Amino acid sequence: MSAAPTGPAKTGLTDRLLNGVEKAGNKLPEPFMLFLILFAITGVVSTAMAWGNVSVTVPGSDEPTVIKGLFTGEGMTWLTTNLGENYIGFPPLVTVMPILLAIGIAQHSGLLGAAIRKLFGTSPAWALPYVVGFVGVISSIMADSAFVVVPPLAALVFKAAGRHPMAGLLGGFAAAGAGYSTNIFPTSLDALFAGITTSVMGALPGYEFTPVNPVSNWFFNIVCSIILGFVAGFVIDKLVEPRLVRMGISRDEMAEDDDEADTTDSEHMRAKLSPAENKGLLVAVISAVVLTAAFLVAFLMPASPWRNEDGGFLPKSPLLSSIVFIVVAYFMVVGIAYGAVVGTLRTSRDAVRMMSDAIKEMLPFVVLAFILGNFIALFNWSGIGTWIAVTGAAGLEASGLDGFAAILGFILLASCLNLFIISGSGMWAIMGAVFVPMFALIGYEPAFTQAAFRVGDSATQVITPMNPYMIVLLGMVRKYEPGAGFGTLMARMLPFVVPFWIVWTIILAIFFVFDLPLGPGNGIFLGQ
Repeated sequence: MSAAPTGPAKTGLTDRLLNGVEKAGNKLPEPFMLFLILFAITGVVSTAMAWGNVSVTVPGSDEPTVIKGLFTGEGMTWLTTNLGENYIGFPPLVTVMPILLAIGIAQHSGLLGAAIRKLFGTSPAWALPYVVGFVGVISSIMADSAFVVVPPLAALVFKAAGRHPMAGLLGGFAAAGAGYSTNIFPTSLDALFAGITTSVMGALPGYEFTPVNPVSNWFFNIVCSIILGFVAGFVIDKLVEPRLVRMGISRDEMAEDDDEADTTDSEHMRAKLSPAENKGLLVAVISAVVLTAAFLVAFLMPASPWRNEDGGFLPKSPLLSSIVFIVVAYFMVVGIAYGAVVGTLRTSRDAVRMMSDAIKEMLPFVVLAFILGNFIALFNWSGIGTWIAVTGAAGLEASGLDGFAAILGFILLASCLNLFIISGSGMWAIMGAVFVPMFALIGYEPAFTQAAFRVGDSATQVITPMNPYMIVLLGMVRKYEPGAGFGTLMARMLPFVVPFWIVWTIILAIFFVFDLPLGPGNGIFLGQ
């Protein structure tokens, strides 16, 4: 192989743009400091507005909302007496942490990994791209672990089937990243988004809206997961793999020594499920069926305490308020059943360890939640959120940009910001605080604004250097293409980004035009 050129490489327009994104993104502080700065700015602005006696009247309200300043006597006593409550009462903590504990058992017992390997291993060669696409999209149930687990497994099964392994590698990563915000199953991300969405509606006190819970976007997510999984498979099959073949990219890893080759062979062996793992999956499925039957009996009987006062479930009922419990129950039951069969979960200590490991993986968010909770609380308490929502809604109406055009602009903004702010929860905390109340004032349910945010939040995160898992992907790609760099990754990922963005937006538009329910009890327009 010829030596790589040592002189400066020429850069095209695309490379220059990506370099600019990287430089600009690197200038942003890390998330905790970013929100600390935003907290301080909000405090200063709220104080200035309070001194200026600024107020705003929410449409339909008789009393104006007067802006209160943080750096006043009232503001400082509010902060010192509510600092802990703002943190512990942060809604995402209430919903995310229980679900996270349960997913920890399902993941660390080996259930989720075995389920993915099962789906891969039983698929014919022609269907592999579509299986990888679908599994990649729904792998967000494993949180960030999906970026590390799915791509190499996809590469293994592609090679075993005689297809280009890097097509599976790239496709698995792209599907997991570009489709991260959707899933056919409720995940901890649904709980996280729902908690933030509900909390920011505090900017409009007394305003009637349908409560947002972890399944408020479930119907929308199911449709998106299935269609986007197919789109990812199509891109892998018709665009990415043929291009890799034309370019002559190696199908074999560039092993440095025999030990590395032996490791690769052992990975091939591990890609297949053992008899114990197959038995564990079967027992897990049976346990899920039994639990479902128990839930159906409890919820559907005429005198069920989970019904509302009218004997139904919509729009509000104890059943819909029990979504977190239901999700936790499923993950715990199937995770424990699988772990008991394969031997990864033998005692209660093993379960505690698995849950502890899940919490450890989430510790950065637990720390970030401290400033997030206080930032959103200040945003709501000061009245700035209300003021921005009312004036922003008035501005939208004055500009004539309404209907789905306004939503499209919101999605574009989220996609651009996603190049710099990878944390979905962090970006939603910022955008949700402004746009959820704003769109509520022009007639959109908070759950719909949240669904629109999902579209812009995911598609572009696989082309930004700010994504820490791009480093991981680069290491995997260099096993097949040693000279690969970030520009290589961008070129490989772009074929996924554009179709995902367009198709996802079209799906949202169809839900909008036909006023389809986004989830149980959650529609698009307020007052319906």
